[in-house]
Amino acid sequence: MENPSREEISKILKKAKRIAVVGLSDNPTRTSYGVSKAMQDAGYEIIPVNPTISEALGKKAVASLQDVEGPIDIVNVFRRSEFLPELAAEYLQTDIPIFWTQLGVVDEKVFSALKDQGRTVIMDRCIKVEHAITK
Repeated sequence: MENPSREEISKILKKAKRIAVVGLSDNPTRTSYGVSKAMQDAGYEIIPVNPTISEALGKKAVASLQDVEGPIDIVNVFRRSEFLPELAAEYLQTDIPIFWTQLGVVDEKVFSALKDQGRTVIMDRCIKVEHAITK
């Protein structure tokens, strides 16, 4: 499993505008909230994808990736690794180019399967940290 280079990640983040955050919590003490808030404050539009909340960060939540209206540049996953096969299958039904999982969220089979489908995959990296390092 080899993530894109920092240079490639920088290009991805500079080009991206809308990030769908799977597992975004509406609880400000959760990591998903803090990371997504930082990305929102950096100018990205954040779309909460979580069927158990009504909204987060002032944006209406949707239940699944299929429920997101308009183009999405990155899917950022804040779910445990065991959920990645199911999420990857849902993701492949979209045209979203980047599948990104947060620190500690890894499944090498999913990584390979998505790469084999021509998708860009970034795993086990914090999008907030990468944004800070590469801007």
